[in-house]
Amino acid sequence: MPRTHQELLARAKWMRSNPTPAEARLWYNLRANRFEAVKFSHQVVIFPYIADFVARSQKFVIEVDGDTHADDGAYDTRRTAWLEHQGYRVIRFTNADVMNNLDGVLETISVALGTAPLPDPLP
Repeated sequence: MPRTHQELLARAKWMRSNPTPAEARLWYNLRANRFEAVKFSHQVVIFPYIADFVARSQKFVIEVDGDTHADDGAYDTRRTAWLEHQGYRVIRFTNADVMNNLDGVLETISVALGTAPLPDPLP
């Protein structure tokens, strides 16, 4: 495995063990198929990026953006475009959204799951 992949995997593992308070709160509601019986994974490498939450079966990514994301909207735009080009639907929330309006965030995720693109059928 290339060194870059190993570094991303190590970073994702570290991020799973050290979530932000907002990520931990949202993860509690998404993990273990608790949310609409959809399997989510936390801190997933989709090379060359790490996505906060991914429902692979739905090709659906949820990003929770902290203060560091406010400084680089162009990076987030490129990242989202790349993930969408790979077939993922991406939605973003701020830490404040998750901490102050969790019910609204979960409702938005529920609606988005209903409209997320389905994976390509097997050949």
